[in-house]
Amino acid sequence: MSSLRPSSNPVDFCSHGRRFDHEERSRKKEARQAHKQSEDAQNLRGLRAKLNQQKRHKEKIQMRKQLKAHEERDVKSAGEKDPSAPLPNYLLDRSNPSTAKALSTSIKNKRKDAAARFAVPLPKVKGIAEEEMFKVIQTGKKVNKKSWKRMVTKPTFVGPDFTRRPVKYERFIRPMGLRYKKAHVTHPTLGVTVMLPIIAVKKNPSNPLYTQLGVLSKGTILEINVSELGLTTTSGKVVWGRYAQVTNNPENDGCVNAVLLV
Repeated sequence: MSSLRPSSNPVDFCSHGRRFDHEERSRKKEARQAHKQSEDAQNLRGLRAKLNQQKRHKEKIQMRKQLKAHEERDVKSAGEKDPSAPLPNYLLDRSNPSTAKALSTSIKNKRKDAAARFAVPLPKVKGIAEEEMFKVIQTGKKVNKKSWKRMVTKPTFVGPDFTRRPVKYERFIRPMGLRYKKAHVTHPTLGVTVMLPIIAVKKNPSNPLYTQLGVLSKGTILEINVSELGLTTTSGKVVWGRYAQVTNNPENDGCVNAVLLV
C-alpha cells in the first residue's frame, strides 16, 4: 500500500485516485498528438519509418471514406433518369428529389435555437491564476516546515451536509467567512431579482479544480433552487432547480449576483 505523503504541488493527487487537473492534462495531451505525429514522420528512419507510413496511410484512407460519406449526403436519393413508362399516382412522390442535407439542416437549426435559449450572459471570462486563488499555509515546526496546505482566498459554496476533514489531512481550507449559501438571482424575462438558495456549483470556467472546490467567481454556472418563483413546465410540474451564471465579483461586492438561464 503506497503512502499518501503530501506533495508541494497543489494538484498532485486527490482522494479518488485522479489528479485534480486530469481533464485539462488529457485535453492538452490530445492537442499535442498532431505535433508528435509530424515530428515522428520527419525523424523516423528505416523499418520504423515504413511502419509509421503504413499506419498513416490507413488512417488517411479512413478519413477519405468519412469525407466521401459526408459528401454523399447531398446526393439525391432518387434516380435522376426518368422512367420511360408513366408512374401511378402513389409512386410519383418517389421521383421527387429528396436530399438528406435539408433534414440535417433543420436539425441543426433546431439545436441552434435551443442553444440560443440557454446562452450564458458572459460567454468569455478572465481566468484566475492559482497564485491569486490560493494562499500557502505552512505547517510543522521551525526545523521541518511543510507548505502543502492551501487556503482559498475567494468566496466558495459548500453543501449543507459538508464536514471538514481532520486538520492533519485537510489540504484546501475554505474559510467560514467566505462561504455563501444564497445568491441574488435576476430573471431576465420577468425583470425581477430574488434571493434564492444555491444547490451546487456546476462549472467554474477558470479551472476544473475550482469547480470541485465550489469557488464562486465571475462567470461560474450555479444550480439555483427556484421553487419559490413558482415556475412550471409545459406539463404543469413545478420547476425545482435551474442554472444561473454569476455576473459580478463576489469577493469585491460581498454578495453573489447571478442571471437565470431561461
